[in-house]
Amino acid sequence: MTDRKLSNPTNNVQVLREERLLSKAELARRAGVSALTIDRVERGEECRLDTKRKIILALGLRVTDKDKVFGG
Repeated sequence: MTDRKLSNPTNNVQVLREERLLSKAELARRAGVSALTIDRVERGEECRLDTKRKIILALGLRVTDKDKVFGG
């Protein structure tokens, strides 16, 4: 078991991805990250700010919509 710190275990990445009928692999491809990264983010593990930006844009949102995706 790892001691990874959870930054926000209740982000909306999975909900938004599923609303857009995207697989983890497709969202990862659009965002330019790995599917494993998407999986980790959906579980609430920490990620870099740049990764968050890529995911937000890949979901078709604006960076200013970050609170809708990752909370405030």
